[in-house]
Amino acid sequence: MSGAAITQAPQPPLPDFKQTLGHPAPLWMLFMTEFWERFAFYGIRWALVLYMVAQFHGGDPSGEAPSNRTYGAYLALIYAAAIFGGYVADRIIGYQRSILLGAAIMAAGLFMISIPDPLVFEIGLATIICGNGLFKPNISTMVGKLYAVGDGRRDAGFTIFYMGINLGGFLAPIFTGILADQIFGTPEMPAYKVVFIASGIGMLISLIWFWFGRRQLQTIGRPPADSQDKRKVVYVLIGALLSIPAAYFLLAINAVTLAWVLGFMFVALCAMLLVEGIREGAVQRDRAIAMLIIFVFNVLFWMFFEQAGSSFTFLADKIVDRDIFGPGGFVFSNAWFQSVNSMAIIAIAPILAVIWVWMGKRNIEPSISRKFSLGLVFNGLAFLLLVVVLTPVVLTLSGSQNIPGWMQWATSVSPSTPFDAAAGKIPFWSLFMVYVIQSVGELCLSPIGLSMVTKLAPVRLVGFGMGGWFLSTGIGNNLSGIFAGVVSGEGGMSPSTALTGYGFGFLVLLAAGVLLFLIAPLISKLMHGVK
Repeated sequence: MSGAAITQAPQPPLPDFKQTLGHPAPLWMLFMTEFWERFAFYGIRWALVLYMVAQFHGGDPSGEAPSNRTYGAYLALIYAAAIFGGYVADRIIGYQRSILLGAAIMAAGLFMISIPDPLVFEIGLATIICGNGLFKPNISTMVGKLYAVGDGRRDAGFTIFYMGINLGGFLAPIFTGILADQIFGTPEMPAYKVVFIASGIGMLISLIWFWFGRRQLQTIGRPPADSQDKRKVVYVLIGALLSIPAAYFLLAINAVTLAWVLGFMFVALCAMLLVEGIREGAVQRDRAIAMLIIFVFNVLFWMFFEQAGSSFTFLADKIVDRDIFGPGGFVFSNAWFQSVNSMAIIAIAPILAVIWVWMGKRNIEPSISRKFSLGLVFNGLAFLLLVVVLTPVVLTLSGSQNIPGWMQWATSVSPSTPFDAAAGKIPFWSLFMVYVIQSVGELCLSPIGLSMVTKLAPVRLVGFGMGGWFLSTGIGNNLSGIFAGVVSGEGGMSPSTALTGYGFGFLVLLAAGVLLFLIAPLISKLMHGVK
């Protein structure tokens, strides 16, 4: 679960902020604004694909694959839209107005997806995409603007803000899961519409919180002196509304076609970065090449990591035994798996930070590229765990003919008495630990990605470098939907299709991680001392 800190141009003198708990008071206002936005975003994450299958495919498992692809395209466009939202805030209406406008548009989209009509639903997703593009990159930027250049509290401020992201991501699925399963529905028939409405209310709270709290920011985030005209807000609103049909079109087209569109954008952006790097000299050229290599591996990481809202949701719904204490006992809600990532991030991040500091003092801290390789490997290990627990289930249900040959070894390390294998189920703890292991991989990769871009991108195109990072993540998310569709298969997910798909994910991630580890010295050489 990532939050973005965008690099800024030199700042004018800062206002004399009141200090609260050692930080500028507006930080805590931004913390809660982001908390409620993330509450809205992650509150619907677990329900989207389940709702699409139930509402628009009559519950037929054949609807899983197209729902997965729609979800992946939605995430991809969320990231792509952030590129344009940053430009609007920088050049046209300022950060405060962009955040307010984005929050209002997102709230409208969240309420729209509660309407049980496929066209309105997809237009609602497109509306969320356009609103998020104005909101997400700009509130992160505001945090950086609270501190003077060189202020040693800046990193701690972003850490606090990052906790707001993860706190919202942790609590939202728990709350919306209880609403859908226990209060307005049942585990057999969750009230998905209530989830979307609750998330829309959360987004309205974010909007109201920022509307009243923005006075604390004083001049921070206001539009440039030559852009105070409020009519520009109307122009941006019109532009955002006109962009909704474009987002809907990209969301509705074939996911493979969208992958080509995003790929073309990515290649063009990389070419611009490389040309600018060449213009700035050999050192900057090499650094740009190193950054672009990392971007490619970033695509692979997110392609397999972002299964939480797609194939892992169907896995939890159909193949994971969520009766923790046996039949009739406590049932772990499908929604609550979405909270594990945030919980793990909050718990593991301080430990990993201490490990990096300890290794740094001894000059053995891994390089940027080797941390990325560790991220890929840990992501792969999560899929390996699924291979191990799914193998005895497939053996029990259909025999070894449905297990790829290279996986036969898994029978020797799988539990000798499979947990409910005869019923086609894998144990609850296995998916829980998949999320934890993936979180370790995310912490090895995501926090350093944006920092890496600010150090390696050509000086005049740092913004485009950030765009490349977001776009590579978006491409990975779109591919994650395509991959999840393959895992589900044409007739819906089964232990056999899950085993084959996740086995493929393990192989690709392991190979990519090992390859990146081996070429890390070359990449470090291209970075010319950047660490």
